[in-house]
Amino acid sequence: MVENNTIGVGFGVMILRNGKVLLGQRHMDPAKADSELHGEWTRTMPWGKMHFHESFEDTCYRETLEETGLNINKDTIKIISITNDIVPDKHFVTIGFLSEDVVGEAQVMEPDEITQWKRFDLNDLPTPLFFPSEKVIKNYLAGTIYMRDAVKVWI
Repeated sequence: MVENNTIGVGFGVMILRNGKVLLGQRHMDPAKADSELHGEWTRTMPWGKMHFHESFEDTCYRETLEETGLNINKDTIKIISITNDIVPDKHFVTIGFLSEDVVGEAQVMEPDEITQWKRFDLNDLPTPLFFPSEKVIKNYLAGTIYMRDAVKVWI
């Protein structure tokens, strides 16, 4: 049984440049991968939780900068996905965003969580993907905001 029955708000930022999506390699050690939704040793887009009183745009900008060192243009990001992400001990509503207006090259800013950033063709994605990231990408490719069964959740 889950002791804390609150639902979190998570954000994923799909950074797309020349048809390639930026994905980070999550650390193999669960303590270092640092995600309430787990996903050790998977590939993920920049990801995080919304802070109290923070706008959608500010959350996307902050998380992307903290994790990759990249500056995204807050004025051009778009919502591309809404997913319901559940694991045995946590529950998040995740909002996926698209950013194609980015300055800089990705750097590993949090080496205890992400060990590498790399771009992948949308038609040749690595496996395994962090399941919330996979849902965002599938929704984007399908041209829909929400698909109930885009990817099974881990329960």
